[in-house]
Amino acid sequence: MIIFSGGTGTPKLLDGLKRVLPHEDIHVVVNTAEDIWVGGNLITPDIDTVLYLFSEKIDRSKWWGVDGDTFQTHQSMLDAGFDEGMMIGDVDRATHIMRSELLRSGLSLTESIRELCRHFGISAGIYPMTDDPVSTYISIPEGKLHFQDFWVGKRGEPDVLDVTIDGIRNASISPSVLELLEKEDNVLIGPSNPITSIGPIIALPGMVDILKGKNVVAISPIIGNEPVSGPAGKLMAAKGYDVSSKGVAECYADFLDVMVIDSTDTSDIKDIESVGCEVRQENTLMKSVEVSENLSESVIRIFKELNIYGIN
Repeated sequence: MIIFSGGTGTPKLLDGLKRVLPHEDIHVVVNTAEDIWVGGNLITPDIDTVLYLFSEKIDRSKWWGVDGDTFQTHQSMLDAGFDEGMMIGDVDRATHIMRSELLRSGLSLTESIRELCRHFGISAGIYPMTDDPVSTYISIPEGKLHFQDFWVGKRGEPDVLDVTIDGIRNASISPSVLELLEKEDNVLIGPSNPITSIGPIIALPGMVDILKGKNVVAISPIIGNEPVSGPAGKLMAAKGYDVSSKGVAECYADFLDVMVIDSTDTSDIKDIESVGCEVRQENTLMKSVEVSENLSESVIRIFKELNIYGIN
């Protein structure tokens, strides 16, 4: 199974999937448009969250970073008057340093992540969406900010006028992801932000056409008219989408087969289905591992019912 992933929402789903599927059958294509160089090292926030999840290092209280990490380097730099703008843990920083040294040695981003997976003992496939540099920028009344400056630096508080992805038109789907898509017909879009987490993946030239030939199931990160977490609502509105599960379906309308919405979502199902997809309702509010596992099993059943995902 291929899963398109961003930050917090989809890793919670992956936490369930890795309990019900062999890790070797899980292939995660991860957003890289929020990556940023800090302190001389490349930070790949969404990829690192997936790495830490599968290596059992993730801080489950935040769903990012390393559990029990310390911040001595960060504090020492602050004491010296040097503010990186992000609070980076010591173990987390080691990951950034290793990745950056691999890149400086000539490896691609995909190759560097493969090496980190080997180092962490991860058997699931974790793939950057592209090896090319792309960056999400948020336009606010005061100007244009990198996503990390908007979300971390300004805590996502400013009004959002627009969202753009610099470099996306000249970027290519990574060769490893292309190879994966040639072999696998089933794509699950996780409940991550459809604009800045999943949006960059599907914006890669050629991706929409590929997905039109796949079996695509998506899980909505919106319940009613509110995102489960993060700035998805503000960003969807800025791009002209209704903040609802229908709005999410419209983001994926060119290729979506099934939209999974929360069991408490009172949206008009027929209205969502008018986008051109089926709708299923499940408990998508993953407040526990058990809920994540149950949702994962439900998604597998949906694939099975659609004769998409063959499980003996």
